[in-house]
Amino acid sequence: MKSCKPVFLITQLIISLHPVLYFLNVNTVIISMKKIILPLTVAALVLTASCGSTASQKLLPDFPEATVPSKVNEDTLSKIADAATIMARPEVPVLCYHQIREWRGNESRGVKDVVVPPATFKSQLQLLADSGYQTVLPDDLYAYLTEGKPLPAKPVMLTYDDSDHDQYAIAAPEMKKHGFKGVFFIMTVSLGRSIYMSKDQVKELSDEGHVIASHTWDHQNVRKYKDGDWETQIVKPARQLEAITGKPVQYFAYPFGAWNKEAITELKKNNVKAAFQLSTQRDSSEPLYTIRRMIVPGDWSAPTMYRAMKRTFKG
Repeated sequence: MKSCKPVFLITQLIISLHPVLYFLNVNTVIISMKKIILPLTVAALVLTASCGSTASQKLLPDFPEATVPSKVNEDTLSKIADAATIMARPEVPVLCYHQIREWRGNESRGVKDVVVPPATFKSQLQLLADSGYQTVLPDDLYAYLTEGKPLPAKPVMLTYDDSDHDQYAIAAPEMKKHGFKGVFFIMTVSLGRSIYMSKDQVKELSDEGHVIASHTWDHQNVRKYKDGDWETQIVKPARQLEAITGKPVQYFAYPFGAWNKEAITELKKNNVKAAFQLSTQRDSSEPLYTIRRMIVPGDWSAPTMYRAMKRTFKG
């Protein structure tokens, strides 16, 4: 049978594009496969009809189904630093808050460790501002760690876990006074419930320039997940938050700061760029998925918080 050169050339172009698309997908870059591969495939099929059906069977490969990330990000085309390079960069202080309210008389010591009185919180932010600190967001930190992009001279990240309403009512207005932005790790089961934020409030925080990120559905320890738990705790909460904010959800905080290798693998599958634990040691092979944070206990004064931050993040 006579060879069909136009079909051959088109098919080779499809084949050559396929590994490129997969490479870009790993780095969370969207390439619209429908706009590139489908027109070329249709053209090949049409031309093949004129050359004989045997040619189409031999020339058109079967493509495995690809998972396409939810955001175009041209920055990820640049070379990503290896783990050793990321580990060598000075750490950026990342503070972790939970509830910001007055203590109640019958609360345990453990509860008070994660409940910061409003006046204390305000004094801590004031000290950071007076000391010349500027807040950074996860995209800034990611670009610094992976590409070496510069940060402010004194960077700090303010993070808030569990979706408590006082984060919206107290923390956000206080940050605004200093030109600060924060990261809110949302536990989606809580949305709209008493003492927690509503979907509209989460949307408002996002619209004001804060980052909305995932903290699972109902705060279960990722080390105990089995089978469908990944869909319930990782995939669905991210999609729900994306629907609320209209923005990709690409960052994650582990409940209790607990993580394992399986969780990191699942986060990567679902286009999470980086994940945050608490203050235990980073994993030297996965530093982007074990970024350290320091919980600020409720009985720390502003100077105590400042000294602890400097000790914890010595970079």
